Amino acid sequence: MKALALTTKVAPERRRWRGKLVAASSALTKPALPALGGALDFMRLIWSLDHSLQRTSKHMAASVGITGPQRLVIRIVGKISGLPAGQLARLLHVHPSTLTGILGRLERRQLLRRRVDPRDGRRILLTLTGKGRRFNVHTEGTVEAAIRRVLERTPAVKLQAVREVLSALAAALSNIATTSEDRRR
Repeated sequence: MKALALTTKVAPERRRWRGKLVAASSALTKPALPALGGALDFMRLIWSLDHSLQRTSKHMAASVGITGPQRLVIRIVGKISGLPAGQLARLLHVHPSTLTGILGRLERRQLLRRRVDPRDGRRILLTLTGKGRRFNVHTEGTVEAAIRRVLERTPAVKLQAVREVLSALAAALSNIATTSEDRRR
């Protein structure tokens, strides 16, 4: 009887251990990606991230009802009601014409309202509708939820380093684009 009880207690540990061993050995059978060197390996990682963002955005459209960029706009406007459209474009680091399409789709679905600023007729102010506020909540299966989980598990020092690298990279890429545009003019 004691032997049976001992076996019952040990067996789950063995299964977990075997499960880990099987997972580790199956990972070893996958062909390793070739090392391409600093810049190319980093670019490959960024392209993987971009691809994952695009796939998750499409999944969100089907499961949540809005895309990743639309959700980001809703979340920001939800935090800063009455936000001018131009300021939102600067916050998102996109050209205002890029944002116009997103805003139009959200407005057509009655999730967002655009109104003229009564103090400056040239400015458009953004607010969420009641229907839009229902999307302005923490939701699983979104880009934001995945990022939140990773941020919670990552030490602050590492996050700061990542922010610095990504900010420097964004500035360098922006500088290339700006310089190219200036040359064309």
